Amino acid sequence: MELKDYQIKTLEQLKHYLEQLNGWRTKAAQNPELEIDFPAKAWEKAEVGKKYHSHKNGIGNPLPNFCLKIPTGGGKTLLAVKAIDLINTTYLKKRTGLILWIVPTTQIYNQTIRSLRDREHPYRQHLDIASGGRTTILEKTDRFVPLDINENLVVLILMLPSASRQNKETLRMFKDNGGFQDFFPPEDNIKANQELLKQIPNLNTYGEAGNFWEYQIKTSLGNTLRLLNPLIILDEGHKAYSETAQSTLRSFNPLMILELSATPPEESNILVDIRGAELNQEGMIKLDLHIINKASTDWKDTLLAAVNHRGFLEEKAQEYEANKGAYIRPIVLIQVERTGKDQRDSGRIHAEDVREFLIKTMGIPAEQIATKTSEKDELKEVDDVGGLLSRDCQIRYIITKQALQEGWDCPFAYVLTILSNPTSQNALTQLVGRILRQPFARKTKVKELDESYVFCYQQRASALLSNIRSGFEQEGLGDLAGQVVTDEGLEGSEAVREKNVLIREKFKKAVSQIILPVFVMQDGRESWVVNYERDIASRIDWNEINIEPMYSLPLSLIEEKDIEQIVSLATNPHKLIEQQGVKHLRSGALKLDEVFLARHLLDIVPNPWLSYKIGALVLKELIARHNIKLVANNFVFVIEELRKLLSSEKNRLSKQVFQKLLDAGRLKFLVIGNDLGFKFPKQIKAKTLSRPLLRNDGQPLQRSLFEFVAEDEFNKTEKAVAWYLEDQDKLFFWFRNVARSDYAIQGWKKQKVYPDFIFSVANGKVGGSVFIIETKGVHLKNEDTDYKKSLFEVCNKMADEKKMSDLGLALQKSHINFQVIFENEWRRKFNSLFNSV
Repeated sequence: MELKDYQIKTLEQLKHYLEQLNGWRTKAAQNPELEIDFPAKAWEKAEVGKKYHSHKNGIGNPLPNFCLKIPTGGGKTLLAVKAIDLINTTYLKKRTGLILWIVPTTQIYNQTIRSLRDREHPYRQHLDIASGGRTTILEKTDRFVPLDINENLVVLILMLPSASRQNKETLRMFKDNGGFQDFFPPEDNIKANQELLKQIPNLNTYGEAGNFWEYQIKTSLGNTLRLLNPLIILDEGHKAYSETAQSTLRSFNPLMILELSATPPEESNILVDIRGAELNQEGMIKLDLHIINKASTDWKDTLLAAVNHRGFLEEKAQEYEANKGAYIRPIVLIQVERTGKDQRDSGRIHAEDVREFLIKTMGIPAEQIATKTSEKDELKEVDDVGGLLSRDCQIRYIITKQALQEGWDCPFAYVLTILSNPTSQNALTQLVGRILRQPFARKTKVKELDESYVFCYQQRASALLSNIRSGFEQEGLGDLAGQVVTDEGLEGSEAVREKNVLIREKFKKAVSQIILPVFVMQDGRESWVVNYERDIASRIDWNEINIEPMYSLPLSLIEEKDIEQIVSLATNPHKLIEQQGVKHLRSGALKLDEVFLARHLLDIVPNPWLSYKIGALVLKELIARHNIKLVANNFVFVIEELRKLLSSEKNRLSKQVFQKLLDAGRLKFLVIGNDLGFKFPKQIKAKTLSRPLLRNDGQPLQRSLFEFVAEDEFNKTEKAVAWYLEDQDKLFFWFRNVARSDYAIQGWKKQKVYPDFIFSVANGKVGGSVFIIETKGVHLKNEDTDYKKSLFEVCNKMADEKKMSDLGLALQKSHINFQVIFENEWRRKFNSLFNSV
C-alpha cells in the first residue's frame, strides 16, 4: 500500500518528535533530581509550534500524549499501524509488548478486529512486518500470559465504554477473575505483594491495612494492563475527553497515548494537523459535494430523483470499468425517520415504506436493498460474499436511521438521501461524512464519479449549508466547507456556490506571454511531457541493480524470537520484573518464504517474477554465508533492508535513465508551443464560503496574481511568505501554486514536485526574473528534500544553458530560478534574492 504525500509527512513529523522524546527521556533518567518533563521538552525541541499540555500516568510518570489530526477518509488506521512500528523502533527499541487499541463504537470495533485479524489485509501485514510475524490480536475476553507479551506484539482491542470506570462492564475488568495470575506474585507471598504495590500503588486490591494478609492484589485484566505499561492507540480520541475517560486511560499506566482524531479538542496536543485540502489533492475524498434540495413536499419525489441519479452514476461506472478495469457500484444511503416494528403507522417515514416504494414502484430487486438499524442488520450477510466492495455483492440501497452515523465506511457510497423531517438539524450533519471517501483512494478522472451527492427536500437554504458546514467540521474537513455545490431549489445569497476569480488586469498582458518549462520527451517530430512510468521506470535495466550489499548484511546472533524469557518480580526495588531463565522454544520468527518476500517488494519492483528472483537470490546468498536458522530469525530485518536497498537502487537507476535521456537530447527542459508547458490559468474557482487572505496590515492583497486568494490554502509559513512578497517593491506578481492542479516538475522519481510559490521580479516589464520556490520545514530535511534540491539544480542548469530557445515568448528573455528554501532561512534567502535583482 503506497503512502500518500501527507501520510509520509505525518510519519516524518512523528519520527522527528519520537527522536527528541527518546533523547529527553534519557536525559530525564540520568538526572532524576531535576524532574524533567521530557515529553514537554521534546515537544519544544521538535518545534511543533503549539503549546504542550503535560500529563502524568497513574503512577505519576510523565506521559507522552499527542494527537495526529487526520480528517475522515485520511487513512487513520493505516497511520496507526505505521505509527506503532515507528514507536517500537525509534522510541521503545523493541518489537514486542502490549498495544491497547481503544475504539469508540461497535462498528469501528468490528471493522478494526476484522482487518487486523485478516492476514491478507494491508493493516495486518504492516503489523506482521513490525513484529517479525508474531502479531496477536485479542479481545477483552481473551486470556494471555507473560510469554505472549514477551514474544509477541499483542494488540488488545477494547471499546471506549469498556475503558471507562462508570459502568458495570468496565468494573468487571478489575474483578479478580483468576485469568492473569501468572503476572502477579503468589497470594501467600505477602512481601512480594507489598513490594509490587510500592512500585505500582494504583493496583486494585482486597483487604485492608493491619490484617494478617495485608493488601492482596487482584489478578484482573485491569491490573494486568497497569502492570504492563501499554502503548495506547486511541481511535477517535476526541470522544475520550471526559474527566472520567481521561482519568481511566491514564490509570492504565501507559508509556504513551497516541490519539487519532478528525476533530480533537483544544486541550489535545496536536502533533500533526492534516487539512482536508491535502486529502482532496491526493484524491482521497469525493468533492465537490452536490446538494439537490427538492421543492416537492412528497418524499417519494426526492427518492425518485436519487434513484435516477444512482442509475446515471452506474452507467458512468460501467464505462469506467470497461476502460480501466476498476469496479465501482454506486450506493445510495437513505435516512428515514422510523425503523421499529411497531412504528410504521406513526405518520413518519418508515424504513419499510421506503423498501416497499423501491421494490413495487421503482422495480428495484429486493436483493439490492439492505436495512441497517439497531434491531435489524442486513449488512452482516454481505460479509459472507466479501463485503460491500465485492463484485458478488448486489447491494445498491442502504436504509438506515442512525446506525451509519459513526464508523461506517464504504467508498461506493455516493448518494445520501435525507427523508427525515425537513426541520431536523442532525441528519445531514451526522451522515454527510459517510459518502465522502473516494474509491481506491484515487480520482477516476470521471467528474461524476469523483463527486458526491445529497438529495433532500424542503430544507431552508441557510440551515442546509450551515448543517453541511457542521458536518464537514465533524469530519475534520472544515477547510473544505466551501466545496459544496447547491443545485435546484435554493434561494438567497448563500446559494451561490462558487465564483470565477480573474487575473488582475495589470498582470494580464505579461502573464499571457509566460509559459513555464517542463521536461519534455522528443522523438523526431513527436513531443510529449515526460511520464515517469512510461518514459523513466520502463527504461530501467534491472540487470544493473546491485544487491551485493545484502549478501554481507550483518545478522543478529541473538535469536530473540526463538526463546521463552522467564520473568518474575525483581528483587531490586527499582525494577518491576527481571529475567530468571531462558528456554529455547522453536526456530524462526517467520518461515523463510520467497513468495512472502516477493509480495513485499512489488510496490518497488513491479514485475512479480523479478521480485521473486531478487528475493530468492538474496536468501540463497545469505543462507550460504549463515545457517538457515539464523537467516530465518532475521527474516523481517532482511525484508526491511532489501526494501531500502531496492528503493535506493531504483532511484539511482532512474536518475541514470533520466541523465542519459538528457545527454542524448531526447529529454529537454523547454516549452514547445502552447501545449507542452505550464501556462497560468486565466481564471480560477473560489468558494464563496472561503475567507480571503489579507495583507499583514489587514488591507487587501495587491501583488497576488489573482484578485482573490483563499486564506485556508496557506499554512503559517506560507502565509508569512505571502505577506513578505506583498511588501516587496521589486516584485511584479506572486502566485500560490496548488499541488495536483498547477505547475509540476516530473523528475526521475515517481512523485511530481509541486513548488509552493511562483513569483516574478520585473517591475511590470516583460522579461524579468521568474522564481520558483519550494518551502520546507526544518525538521523535514531528508532524502526527499535532497532530491528536490538536486532536481532544481538540473532545472537551473538547463535554464542557464539557454536551451529554451524554442519558447519564442517572453520567458526567452527571462532568467528563471528554482530554489528549495527552509522555513528557518526563507527570510534571509529572500532578502538576498531581492537585493541581487
